[in-house]
Formats: sequence, C-alpha cells, structure tokens
Amino acid sequence: MKRERLGSRLGFILISAGCAIGIGNVWKFPYMAGENGGGIFVLIYLFFLAILGLPVMTMEFAMGRASQKSPVRIYHQLAPKKKAWRAQGYAAFAGNYLLMMFYTTVAGWMLHYFVSTATGTFNGLNSEQVSGEFSNMLSDTPSMLIYMGIVVAVGFFVCSFGLQKGLERVTKFMMIALLAIMILLAFYSVFLIDGSDGLAYYLIPNFENIEQIGIVNVIVAAMNQAFFTLSLGIGAMAIFGSYIGKERSLLGESINVAVLDTLVAITSGLIIFPTCAAFNVEVDSGPSLIFITLPNLFNSLPGGMIWGSLFFVFMSFAALSTVLAVFENIISCTVDMLNCSRKKACIINGVLLFLLSLPCALGFNLLSGVHPFGGTSSIMDFEDFLVSNIILPLGSLCYVIFCVSKFGWGWKNFKAEANTGKGAKIAGWMRGYMTFVLPVIILIVFVLGLYNFFK
Repeated sequence: MKRERLGSRLGFILISAGCAIGIGNVWKFPYMAGENGGGIFVLIYLFFLAILGLPVMTMEFAMGRASQKSPVRIYHQLAPKKKAWRAQGYAAFAGNYLLMMFYTTVAGWMLHYFVSTATGTFNGLNSEQVSGEFSNMLSDTPSMLIYMGIVVAVGFFVCSFGLQKGLERVTKFMMIALLAIMILLAFYSVFLIDGSDGLAYYLIPNFENIEQIGIVNVIVAAMNQAFFTLSLGIGAMAIFGSYIGKERSLLGESINVAVLDTLVAITSGLIIFPTCAAFNVEVDSGPSLIFITLPNLFNSLPGGMIWGSLFFVFMSFAALSTVLAVFENIISCTVDMLNCSRKKACIINGVLLFLLSLPCALGFNLLSGVHPFGGTSSIMDFEDFLVSNIILPLGSLCYVIFCVSKFGWGWKNFKAEANTGKGAKIAGWMRGYMTFVLPVIILIVFVLGLYNFFK
C-alpha cells in the first residue's frame, strides 16, 4: 500500500505544531508562568525547550521519515533484529489511547462552554452562579457524554477523508483561525485599562520573584513545561515525519514547529495576564481561571458575549488540533497492524475510543466516588498521571537511546537521516550532549515529576 503524503511543507508544520499546541499551551503555560515568577520563568522555559524539546522532536521526525511506518512498526523497520525495542512501539500506541481517553472529555468542555457563551447562558449570572455552571456541567451525565461523543465523532470523521483532504485541510484552517483569534484577543487585552501591570509581570524578569519562589522550583517547573508541551514520547511527531519528503533537514523543521508552539503559548499569556490584572483576578487560580473566572470577566466586558465566544472557539480549536493529530497516529497504527482501510480503522477506533473515554466522562458524575489516588482525585487524574508522568518521559528516553546507541538505530543512521535536505543540521559536537546529558535530563524530569505528583 502506497504511503500517503502531506500536500505541503506548511501543512506539515501546522499539523505538527497543532499536535503540540493544546490546552496546556493556552491555559497551563500562563498559569505556570504566573505561579513561577512571570518573565524569568519564560526565559528559563525557552532555554529548556531548546536543549530538551528540540533534540527529542528531531529524533521522532527522523525515525518516522526513515522508517515510513507508524510508531507501532518503526522498530520493525529500523532495527528488525532487535525485537526488544518493539515493546516501546506498542507502549507508544497505548499512550495515544490513554491521552485521548481524557483529552476528548476536556475538549468537550471547551465546546460546551463555547455553546453556553454564544447562547448567553452566563448573561446576568453572578459569580456564584457562574461557578455553579461548571459544577452543573460536570454532574450532567448526558451533556458530558454528548460533547465527548461529538469530539470523537468529528475527529474520526475528519480523518476518514484522508491525510490531505481531511486532516491537512481542516488543521490548516483551524490553526490559521486560531492564530488570528489569538492575535485579536491579545491586541484587545494588551490595551485594557490597568492591564499594563499584568503585562509587565509577564514579560519583564523580576529576580525578587525568584527569591520568594525559589530558583530550583522555577527551574523544575520550566523544565517540565518545556518537555511536556511538545507531546513527545508517544510517536505523535514520528507519524508526521513518515508523511514528508527528504527536501528539508529535520532539526530545522523541529525549530519551526517549536517556534510556532511557543508563539501560541506566549500569546496566550498576552491575553490572560493583562485581562486578569485589569479585573484583579489571580493568574494562578488553576482550572477555575478558564471555566469560572473568565466567564465572570466576560460578563463584565462590553460585548462580553462576543469576546467570550471567540475565546472558547480559540480554546476548542487548540484542543481539536491535538485530537486530530493523535487520532491520525492511532489510525495509522491500526492500518499498519490490521492491514485495513483508513475508513475501517476510523470506524473501529471511533467506537473503541468512545467506550474507552466513558470512565473519564463519567468520573465526575456516575463514577465520582472512584478516587484512584484517594482524597478528591478523579479517574482523569489517574489517566493523566499515566501519560504525563510515565509514558511521555520514558517513551522519549527510549527514542533518545535508540537514536544514539549501538544497541538501537545508532548515531550515524540518525544523523544522516536528520541532516538530509536543506536547513539546520545536527552537528558532530552534539553527539556527546545527546548521548550522555540528554538522557540524564529526561530521567531527572521523570523522577521529579513522580516526586512532585505524590508530594
């Protein structure tokens, strides 16, 4: 079966960036920056993005392009005699399912809030009533199932049309629309009266903040955010590497994707920080920032229904761009494993993923008594823990070791593939860093992630 190809380089960059760009960029990044000193956190984050995110992304792209296979078959192609590596391919496949088992529910929340804002549900409500709407949504079992189901159905419906006619065409539109909406909202927020203090906190490094928070805490937070923002470790980037030609070098393409991903994250801060400062809202108020605080804020703005609708369209596009990219990964793995058509893979996985997503969607209502970690922990917390704290870092570590070690694909093969084409190249001096330093950093992220979670 002839492998599909993306129609353009722009499509490749937008789809890869769309996979990385998600709710974490537009909510978690501003929240993390607010909690960890503002401007100084942003600088440290950018540093770790360069030394941690870019190398691993380049390795995923290289393995995908060299093998021309989905993540579940990469090791069969690149190291046919080293069968032990194949387990990581299946673990990556499982990681895609696990991620979508809770991400589809959160994406459904965004769609729900867009509909609620656009239809005026929040109009005239006081802060307590707006807060109650979030709780009402979580406890409304039919609503949770319907919106989660819409996300699953729309995602696989789009992917069923093929790589170029479905995924690439829709993702291009969503990403361009997302960037346009973000710029519009950022422009509005930056010029809010009394918003300048929030902007200064976000963009100007303040070392007094570091002393209060602790430099180690800030570094750890920036390191974690830089690592997880790019969705590395489950083959999400490898699959798109398998859909491109040899015209461009892969470090250069990784830089383009990372820049676009970071642009979205930083622009989201330009929306959140001035707005919160203008209305005396704490930027580190967690999930309530989006689902409780901001609807209150939009209620108080002239034309707030319009701005609120735009904001949740933007949030929905950010969530759906990740959903579509990961669905493509799942479909490609299924086609490789079952040797079936794309449409059949979409039907199988549409039904399967809806069923697998039920525990998370029901975890806030019918299954609200289930607390995997005790206390008030939810099924979503458990699924998120498995993906973010286990599968992503260990999967990334496997990719690194496979690319630099003689026990895997090997440095020479990786470098030759990554450097094929025009653009930035992997230099010889990088070998020592990628072989000895990068794995240690990933292990540190893994250990600290477990420590912070259970602490």
